[in-house]
Amino acid sequence: MIEVSLLGPPRVERAGMLVGFDTRKAVALLAHLALADRPRPRDALADLLWPDNDIEHARGALRRTLSTLRTAIGAESLETTRDHVRLIKGQGLSVDVDRFRDLVTEGDLHTAIGLFRGDFLEGFGLRDSPGFEDWARNQADTLRRELTGALAQLAAALEEAGDYSAALVHVRRWLALDPLHEPAHRALIRLHALTGDRAAALVQYRQCVRTLSRELGVSPLPETTELYEAVNTGKLFVSPPTAETAETPAQETQTPFVGRHDDIRAVRAVYDAIDHDGRLVVVEGEAGIGKTRLVEELLVDLRKNGAAVLTGRAYEDEAALAYAPLVDALRARLREDARWVDDVPDQTIAEVSRLLPEIADARPEPQAEGPGAEARFLAAVWDTLAAAVSGPVPGVIHIDNAHWLDEASLVLLRYGLRRLAGRPLLITLTWRTPADHPVSSVVAEVARGGGAVRRLGRLDVDAIGELLAAARPSMDRELLRRLYDETEGVPLLVVEYLNALTTGADESWPVPTGVNDLLRARLDRVSDTGMQVLAAAAVLGRSFDVDTVRAVSGRTDEETVASLEELVRRGLIREGALDYDFVHDQLRRLVSDDTSLARRRLLHARAARAVHGPAAVVAHHLQLAGHDQEAAQAYAAAAGQARKVYANAEALEHLHAALALGHDSPSTLHASIGDLETLAGNYTAAVRSYELAAADAPAADLPGIEHRLGRLRHRRGEWALAEAHFRAALENLPPGQPAEQARITADMSLTRHNAGDVAGATELARQALAFATDSGDRRALGQAHNMLGMLATADGRIDDAFQHLRTGRDLAEQIGDLPGRVAALNNLALAHRAHGELEPALELANTALALCTEEGDRHREAALHNNLADLHHALGHHDETMRHLKSAVAIFAEVGAPHGTNIDPADEPRPELWKLVRW
Repeated sequence: MIEVSLLGPPRVERAGMLVGFDTRKAVALLAHLALADRPRPRDALADLLWPDNDIEHARGALRRTLSTLRTAIGAESLETTRDHVRLIKGQGLSVDVDRFRDLVTEGDLHTAIGLFRGDFLEGFGLRDSPGFEDWARNQADTLRRELTGALAQLAAALEEAGDYSAALVHVRRWLALDPLHEPAHRALIRLHALTGDRAAALVQYRQCVRTLSRELGVSPLPETTELYEAVNTGKLFVSPPTAETAETPAQETQTPFVGRHDDIRAVRAVYDAIDHDGRLVVVEGEAGIGKTRLVEELLVDLRKNGAAVLTGRAYEDEAALAYAPLVDALRARLREDARWVDDVPDQTIAEVSRLLPEIADARPEPQAEGPGAEARFLAAVWDTLAAAVSGPVPGVIHIDNAHWLDEASLVLLRYGLRRLAGRPLLITLTWRTPADHPVSSVVAEVARGGGAVRRLGRLDVDAIGELLAAARPSMDRELLRRLYDETEGVPLLVVEYLNALTTGADESWPVPTGVNDLLRARLDRVSDTGMQVLAAAAVLGRSFDVDTVRAVSGRTDEETVASLEELVRRGLIREGALDYDFVHDQLRRLVSDDTSLARRRLLHARAARAVHGPAAVVAHHLQLAGHDQEAAQAYAAAAGQARKVYANAEALEHLHAALALGHDSPSTLHASIGDLETLAGNYTAAVRSYELAAADAPAADLPGIEHRLGRLRHRRGEWALAEAHFRAALENLPPGQPAEQARITADMSLTRHNAGDVAGATELARQALAFATDSGDRRALGQAHNMLGMLATADGRIDDAFQHLRTGRDLAEQIGDLPGRVAALNNLALAHRAHGELEPALELANTALALCTEEGDRHREAALHNNLADLHHALGHHDETMRHLKSAVAIFAEVGAPHGTNIDPADEPRPELWKLVRW
C-alpha cells in the first residue's frame, strides 16, 4: 500500500516505510499527477517543471524523473504512453487530499479536519519552476478554503449542540487560516460570550476592527457591530447559527431596446452579405450613446442563428498591455468550447502560446526567433482568431471600446483587416467619438471591404417615450418632455433617470441632477458587503471573476457570491458566461473615485497578489499601491514580455515606467530604451538614452554601450563621433573577447569606408575577420564577411564580393541573425546590380525589405525602399518606382526627426540619414 501525504510537508510511505526521492522534481511530479483529474501531456509536464530547458532537454529530464518515480512507488502505479502520463489511484495507492475531500462530502468533518496536517506541500518549492509554484499556490489556496468551510460547518454543529468549548477550538483554527473572515470573528465573539468570557469577546471585536481596517480599509459590518453591542450591554440572545445572506432587492430588468432598429438592420445587412470574404463594421458615437448595447443585441441574434462569437473589451487602464482584449477573448472562447483548437495546425498554436500558454497543452514549442518571426506570430494569431469563430455560418470577432486598444492590438488588427479574403466572418468595433486615436485609421479598411460605419445619434422624443412607457405606464406628456430636456436624448442619462424614477421618486422630479448624482443614488441602496466587493471590482479596472474579486475584497466565498448576485440584480454589474463587469465605465470610475485613497492602495496591493496575469497588470497595481520598487521590477519584466510578442511601443512605456519608479538598474533600462528608440528611428532619444546608460553603467557593461553609441552615430552620418565611440568600446573591452573585438572592428571598418578611407576600411575589415575566425563566433564571422563583400563590390571585385556576401548570408541564416541576414541580402542585391544583373538584385532586395519590415528597423526599411526604387527605375517599372520612392520619402522624414517643442538645431534631421544605401 502506498500512502501519498500532501497536506503538510510532502511524505510518501510504501508498506509503512518512508520512501525517499533522489530529486525534488520527482516529488513535484508526483504531487501534480496526484491532483490531476485526467492524464497529463508529457510536453505540458516538461514545460511545467523545466521551463528554462529547450523541449528536447526537458523531455529527457522528464523521462529520467519518471524512472525515479517508478522506482519509488512501483511501475504499476504509473500509466505512461508516448504522449501522456497518469497516476493510477485505487486500493493500492491513496492520496490524503482525495481522502479529505471524500470525508467532507460524507459529512465526517472531524476526521477530515484531522487529516489536514498543514498547508498543501508546506515548506516545499521549486525556485526554477515558477509555473509549478503558481500551481501549488493555487491548490493550497483552494484547499485552505475547503478546510475553513469544513471548520465552519463543524463549529456551527457543535455550537448548536451546546458544546461551546469544542466549537471554540475549531473557530480559532478557522480564523487563524483566514483572519479577514468576518463571520469567523463573529462566531468567536459569540462563543466567548456564551462560555462566559465577556472580556475575551470584547477583545476579539477590537481585533476584528484592527484587522479589517489595516488589511481592507473598512469597518466591520453592521451585524458584527450589533453583536458587539449586545455582548457589551449584556443583551446577547443567541439563536442557532444560520447561513448569512445578503439583502435580496427586487429584480431590475434590462431596459427595452428602442430607437436603434435602423442601425441594427444596417449592421445585420453587412453580416448577411458575407459570402466568401470577411467584412468590418464600426459603431461609433459619444460616451453613453449605446454603442455596446447595439452590438450586444446583434450578437444575441447571431448566436441564436449558430454564429460563433469572440468578444474582447479594451480598458483605459490597460492601453499599454499588449494584446489584452484579444487574449481575454480567446481565453473566454476556450472555456466556452475548445473543440475548434483541434483544427488549428500545431505550429500555429505553438506561436499563439506566446500570448496564451494554456492553448498549447501538448503542442510543439514556437519556432526560435529569427527571420520571419514576427510575421509568423501575427499570421498565427490571426489564423487562430479566425478559427475560433469558424463554423457553418459566419462568425463574429467583436472588440468593444476600441479607442483604448493598445498599439500591438492595432498592428494585429490592421494586419488582419488586409487579410479578410477567404475568411467568412464579421469584425465589429465600437469606439468613442471624436476618435483622435490611431484606431480611426481603420475606416479606410471599412470602405475598401464593403463594410459600414454607423454613427449613433441621440434618442428622439418617441424613443424616450417608449422607455418611459415601459418604466411608468401612467406617465404623461409633461414628464416625457421634461425627461427629454433633462437628458438631451443621451441613453445613459435616460436609463439612469428612469432607474431613479422607478425606485420611489415622483413626478415632481425630486431626483438628482447629473449622472454621478444619479449613480450615487443607486449605490446608496447597496449593502455594506456589496459596496466592499464593488470597490474591489473597481480597483481591478476590468472584467473580473469570482475568485479574484473575493481575494481582493477579503470577503468570504459566500459573502462574495451573495454580493455579486445583489449587484447584478441592482443593475450595477452584468454577468457574462465566465466573468462579471460594470454596466458602464462611468460607474466604475465613480466607485473608484468614491473609495478613499488609503483603501484604494490597500486594495491595489491585494490585487497585485491576487491577479494571475501579465507582469504589466501586476506592475500597475503595485504602482497604485505605492510599492514603487516592486512595481519597477514588474514593469521591467513586462517590457521583456512585450518584446517577446513584438510589442515595442508597449515595451518602451513599461521601461519608462520602471525608470520613473526608481528601478535599481537604470543603466540596463536606459540601454534597452536606446535599442527600441533606434529601431523606431528616434535617434535623438536613443542617443540620450545610451548616454544616460553609459553614465551609470558598471565597467563590464561600458564596452557594449559605447559600441551601441558608435553604431547610432554611424546611422546619423557622424563618422568621427562613431569612430570615437568604437575606439572607446575597444579600449574598455576586457582581454579575451575576440568575438566582440570582431564586431566592433567590422563596424569601425564600415565607418571608415563611408568617411572615404578605403585603405583603412579594408585593413580593419581584415582584422575583424581574423578576430572572428579566432573566436569561432558565427555572428562575428558573418559580419566580417559582409564588410569584406561590401568593400569588394566597391572595388569592382565582384567574384570576391559574391563569395564573402553569400558566406555572410549563410551564417546569418544558420543562427537566426535577422539583422545580419537583411544586411547580407541588401549587399548581395547591390553586388548583382553592379554586375548588371537587375532581376536577381530585385528578388534579393524584396526579400531583404520583407525581413527588415518584420525586424522593425525603420531607417534601413527606408533605405531598402530607395534601393528598390532605383532597381525598378532601371527596369522601366514606373509605377513600382514611384511606390517605393514615396515609401522611402515618408519613412526617411520620420527617421531621426527630433521630438518635442524645444528642438536643438543640432538635432535637426541630417542629410546623411537619407544617403543610407549599404550597411
